[in-house]
Amino acid sequence: MKWKKLIAPIIITILILIYLFFCVFYLSREPMPPIFRFFAVAIPLCFMGVSIYVLYERIKEIRSGEEDDLSKY
Repeated sequence: MKWKKLIAPIIITILILIYLFFCVFYLSREPMPPIFRFFAVAIPLCFMGVSIYVLYERIKEIRSGEEDDLSKY
């Protein structure tokens, strides 16, 4: 039953990671000064790391039984 609740976050995270990977791939090949290239690659890589961390936290919430955090407020 809990696996059904994990499907959507995993799929969305995979789609975001694919999109950001292509952004990094494209921006790393563009001719630009090195400092701009660094930021153009570093920012999407940071977003990739954050999205993986958020997925990890969401999986922990679902496994612990806290699917709906809004009910607390």
